[in-house]
Amino acid sequence: MAELAWFSHVPGMKPGNLPPVLACGAWLKNAACLLTSGQPQWSVLHGDLSHPDACRALEVSARALLHDAHHPVVAVAHDLHPDFYSSRLATELAHELGVPAIGVQHHHAHIAAVMAEHGVQGAVVGLALDGVGLGTDGAAWGGELLWVDQTAWRRMGHLWPLALPGGDVAAREPWRMAAAALHALGRTHQVGSRFSSVAGESAAHMVQRMLERNINCPATSSTGRWFDAAAGALGLSVHQAHEAEAAMALEQQATAWLAQNHTPIVLHGVDTQAMEQLDIRSLLTRLLETPADGDGVPAAAAWFHLALADALADWAALAAEQTGTRTVCLGGGCFLNKLLTSHVTASLQQRGLRVLLPQSCGDAGLALGQAWVAAHQVVAGHPTHPETESLSCV
Repeated sequence: MAELAWFSHVPGMKPGNLPPVLACGAWLKNAACLLTSGQPQWSVLHGDLSHPDACRALEVSARALLHDAHHPVVAVAHDLHPDFYSSRLATELAHELGVPAIGVQHHHAHIAAVMAEHGVQGAVVGLALDGVGLGTDGAAWGGELLWVDQTAWRRMGHLWPLALPGGDVAAREPWRMAAAALHALGRTHQVGSRFSSVAGESAAHMVQRMLERNINCPATSSTGRWFDAAAGALGLSVHQAHEAEAAMALEQQATAWLAQNHTPIVLHGVDTQAMEQLDIRSLLTRLLETPADGDGVPAAAAWFHLALADALADWAALAAEQTGTRTVCLGGGCFLNKLLTSHVTASLQQRGLRVLLPQSCGDAGLALGQAWVAAHQVVAGHPTHPETESLSCV
């Protein structure tokens, strides 16, 4: 048997009549999961699949889980991204076994993992907030409001999209995301002069031209990139060597300020009535007007966290009201931010809503959601092509 990860048994998970399904996880913090008799059996954490050793370890783990399964699996689940090694491995294993390989949208899997852990029956509203996951439209998602039940799901809304000037490089250079925020506010002409001192005059003006001409600037609804923009606007991070480094710096500033200041923060309202697209551009306006590295940075970081949490809670509560659900599931790596999570949770609970979180908010627990979705799909009798979304996105 493959060595089990730290969350091999999920408290509260109820045995069910779901058929056994193997899931191969996604790209970051990869782990495989075999869902059998309603209970997950986990592999070790393999790490990010950018490393060949992690890819080899995933295959060893997946085959070990299959070998030790008490009953043959009926499907192999994976992320929608066709270039992930985990997706290619899932397709290969499914072909060997003669069972369907079922693609599950990344953020759908995040919310499904919460439902699986807590044995949820019926529909929920889900907030799935992370750095990136491939959407069903081929775009980069990451700030998602979903409705999910056992047999269907739909994307109810998403955060206002930001441009990614330079594509993936923008995720490593938060100043570019702050530049994208200026662009979203109609202030593209300020990019070159504002960021020349931190990024160099040539790079800053190049990014300004890219934004002006929409050259190599794909859009993303990613919450992680909004945090990068906030950190970049406050001068907390120019380049980040590690994932979420800028967001953690922002959280640390906010937490330290709130620990010493008990004066209520006056939050500017964000219009949450436009369900399809939560416009939080106004939150960046204050940050962009705060002198970087000045005395006001910690207070601005705190204000951003609380204002964002307030807007997200209002948004999810409105979705719950419109759909008649009383449960909100929170998933995705941005909920590793304790300050954001505590305030979103408290705000939703004050509205009388039940709030559920997974043991692992990030991608390490994603395979459970993939397996749970695929198992329900098999029960419903709707297997799909490996590169299509599982169940119905209605």
